[in-house]
Amino acid sequence: MTIRYSRYLPVFVFLSDLLLLNAALYYSNFLKFQTFRPVNASADFVLIVNIAWVIVSLLTRNFIVKRPLQLRDNINKFLLTLIYHLLAVFGIIYFLKIYDIPRSQVMISYSVFFVLMLIQRALLFVFLDQIRLKGYNHRRIVLVGDGAIATRLVNSFSQHPEYGYDMIDYISDTQINNLSQQNFYDKLLSKQPHEIFICYKHIKEEKLTSLIRFADEHNIKVKVVSDLVLNSNYAELINYHSIPVLQITSAPGISLKMRVLKRSFDIAFSVFTMTLGAPVFFSLMIVTRVTSKGPVFFRQERVGRNGKPFAMYKFRSMHVNAESNGPQLSSASDPRITRWGRIIRKTRLDELPQFWNVLKGDMSIVGPRPERQYFIDKICEKTPNYHKLMHLKPGLTSMGQVHFGYAEDVDQMCRRMRYDLIYLQNVNLNADLGIIIKTVKVMLQRKGK
Repeated sequence: MTIRYSRYLPVFVFLSDLLLLNAALYYSNFLKFQTFRPVNASADFVLIVNIAWVIVSLLTRNFIVKRPLQLRDNINKFLLTLIYHLLAVFGIIYFLKIYDIPRSQVMISYSVFFVLMLIQRALLFVFLDQIRLKGYNHRRIVLVGDGAIATRLVNSFSQHPEYGYDMIDYISDTQINNLSQQNFYDKLLSKQPHEIFICYKHIKEEKLTSLIRFADEHNIKVKVVSDLVLNSNYAELINYHSIPVLQITSAPGISLKMRVLKRSFDIAFSVFTMTLGAPVFFSLMIVTRVTSKGPVFFRQERVGRNGKPFAMYKFRSMHVNAESNGPQLSSASDPRITRWGRIIRKTRLDELPQFWNVLKGDMSIVGPRPERQYFIDKICEKTPNYHKLMHLKPGLTSMGQVHFGYAEDVDQMCRRMRYDLIYLQNVNLNADLGIIIKTVKVMLQRKGK
């Protein structure tokens, strides 16, 4: 897939959304009437939903996929489109007085459509990431202005090849001052860029206005890069009428939509896993019981979101009273671990009872691993940034757990925490699905330590 094909991506997304919508409609019709062929009011409902979706989708342009890929923003835009679409459909149904459409059919249609869309967007983003990592579907960019800012930007792009940017030239402040405006624009045109990144500490309004007008005339995007170094802080651009304001916080805010979406996913995934995995759960309970003395489940107080304590559950993998001498972290050769415990810890099967914690709302499927207050205090003495992770619900698995594994001392816990801080900057379903897939890989390869 080369750059000339990227123009077809919005068309592909638009048509695939329409296809998935109809798949959901016909599936719900089959569940309700045992036939794929809509009849009577159901046929009217299918027609109304299709027409309304085409109109609303074209107005909201939810099929446009922008760089860098942000699944959260894309899903938020889709949810907004879905709400507008529901309002339009209900308005048409009320106006035409079509009252005999089964409510269950409407609920099933939209629920299935939403799930299919999540899967489609996640697969699409993974596909785009992969082809950009291989050097395809890239955009040519020119950097203009301050060298220090441009260097930071180049370093960021080199660390994230999935953005799909190729820097073809850098024009410094000195070069700009030595060139006339026309020569400067001719130099830009000779590079045939798709985007121009302006790296200025101070931007004169007339120069910026002229450059934007020039870029618009030649179908080139203009992006302005701030000289503000945020380090581990996070920024959000807020527009007050015509004044852009950069809001800076120590931890990124997670929108209500994302929290609802993540919670819905947690519930659906937990119910699905616990239902299909019931025989596995039952087998693990029996083996744990017969291989060593003590209860099947291990219960321990951990600290959750915003410092709220909760009781976390595991299949017991250690001998009873393993912490009679106080809080201790386990190691690979820990004598407190039972023979069966070593197996379920390597495969992470000891963590499965935490799906109950997820259903209760104490935990999420993906999030930083919950710790005890004793170790949180020790971590914060070394790395105060740990408090940022308290903005999230702890998870059954995490980026740190996948890439680092179980920690054997506080220093290792601090190193593992760095991975979770990266996740904090990118809380979205795409990241969650990737971490879940990697967790399953660790379980199958028995690489848990």
